[in-house]
Amino acid sequence: MNKILIANRGEIAVRIIRACKEMNIKTVAIYSDVDKDALHTKLADEAICIGPAAPNKSYLNIKNIIEAANITGSDSIHPGFGFLSENSQFAKICEESNIKFIGPSYKVIELMGNKSNSKELMKSAGVPVIPGSNGSITGLTEAKKVAEEIGYPIMLKAAAGGGGKGIRIVYTPEELELNYNIVKQEAKVSFNDDEIYIEKFIKNPRHVEIQILADEFGNIIHLGERDCSIQRKNQKILEETPSTAIDDKLREKMGEAAIKAAKVSGYTSCGTIEFLVDSDKNFYFMEMNTRIQVEHPITEFRTGVDIVKAQIKIAAGEPLKIKQKDVEFRGHSIECRINAENPDKNFMPSPGTITGLYLPGGNGVRIDTAIYDGYTIPPTYDSMIAKIITHGDNRNEAISKMRRALEEVVIEGVDTNVDFLLKIIRNNNFIRGTFDTSFIEKEILKK
Repeated sequence: MNKILIANRGEIAVRIIRACKEMNIKTVAIYSDVDKDALHTKLADEAICIGPAAPNKSYLNIKNIIEAANITGSDSIHPGFGFLSENSQFAKICEESNIKFIGPSYKVIELMGNKSNSKELMKSAGVPVIPGSNGSITGLTEAKKVAEEIGYPIMLKAAAGGGGKGIRIVYTPEELELNYNIVKQEAKVSFNDDEIYIEKFIKNPRHVEIQILADEFGNIIHLGERDCSIQRKNQKILEETPSTAIDDKLREKMGEAAIKAAKVSGYTSCGTIEFLVDSDKNFYFMEMNTRIQVEHPITEFRTGVDIVKAQIKIAAGEPLKIKQKDVEFRGHSIECRINAENPDKNFMPSPGTITGLYLPGGNGVRIDTAIYDGYTIPPTYDSMIAKIITHGDNRNEAISKMRRALEEVVIEGVDTNVDFLLKIIRNNNFIRGTFDTSFIEKEILKK
C-alpha cells in the first residue's frame, strides 16, 4: 500500500493517520466544509473536501469518496468506525473500483451486518446464542408466538441495527402490539431496512466482547476481552480489560467461541465478537462488529499489539506474525469517552469553540483526540471529542490513574461529561467491580 484515504473524521482519522506515518504510508484526509480546520486535515499528507456538513452529502457520500480516492491516486481506503465502516455496498464499490477496502470482504460485512442471519450462522458453528426467533419475523402473529415460546420479557431488535438504535424491551403481549410497528419504523428510518427479530431479554447482564485478528491465510487469534457494561441507552461510556465478570476458564471458552465465529464467517481483518454474560456465567453471542472499535486502545495497551497497523498489514496481504501462544496480557486498562454534552440537561450535545484546553499525560496515560485550543466542535456529528485510556499493573492502579487524569482535564468553552465520568470512577460498586449494564441508571442517574 502506497497511499491510504481515510474515509472518516475526528479522533479515529487522526489515529489512522498516525499509524500510517509510522509505516511510511502516505495519507489522504477527506473533510466536509465545516471540517476544513479539523486536525485530521492538518496531519494528513493531502486533504480533499467532499461536500457540505450533512453526513449524507459528505462522509456518507460514496460517489464523492471514491472520486476523491481516484483524484488523489489512493490505492486503499480505511473506513474507521461509524459512517461507512460497515456498509457492504461501499466495500463492494471499493473492490469494483480496484481500491483496497481495509476491512473484511463486502460479502462478510453483509452476512454479519444482518443480526438475525449472523445469529443463525453462529448456531451452526456451535457458538451460544440468545434464545429468540429463527431469523427475522414476518409479522405480529409470529412475533407473539415466538414471545410466548421463549417467555417475556423480550427484545424487539432491528436486523440491520447497531449503535443501540432500533431496540425495544417488551414485557407483555400488550406492549408487543404497541411496539412492533414502532420498531419496524425505527429500523426503516435508521437503517433503510425494516426487518426485525426477537431475542430473550437477559436481565442485567455484563456486555463482554472479544477482539480478534484474522489474516487471509486462515490464521485467527484473539486479543482478549473488553468489558463494555458501563453504558447509557446502549451507548458505551467506559470500557475496561480484563473483565471482572469472568474467570480464566470462561475467558478461554469465550476466546475459542470468538475464533469459531470468525472462522465460520470467513472473516479477515480486525473484528469484535460481542457477547452478553448472564448472572450464571452463561455467555451468548450478540453481534459481530466488522470494523475497528472505539475502545480498541485498551486492548493495545494491555497486549502491546497495534491493532490499526495489524489491520493495514492484513489488508496488504501479509500473514499474521503473532500466534495465539505469543499474545501476552499485562496489567489492566480502562477507557473513558469524553463527550461534548451536558449530563445535567439530559446529555444535550454542546457544540462550540474550545477556548481553553489542557489534556493530561504521564506514565500509563494515553489520549486519543482531534481537538485543540481554538477548535470549533460542529453540531453535525457525534459528540465524542476525546478518549482517555489508562494502564496500570492492576485494576486499582488503572482506576487511580484514570481518576487523576480526569481531574486534570480542562476543556473550556463547551460542556463535557468529565464530571459524570468522575462519578463513575469514584463509585464504590464500580471500584468493587460489581456492576452490570444497568449500572448508570441505578448508580449514577438515580435521584
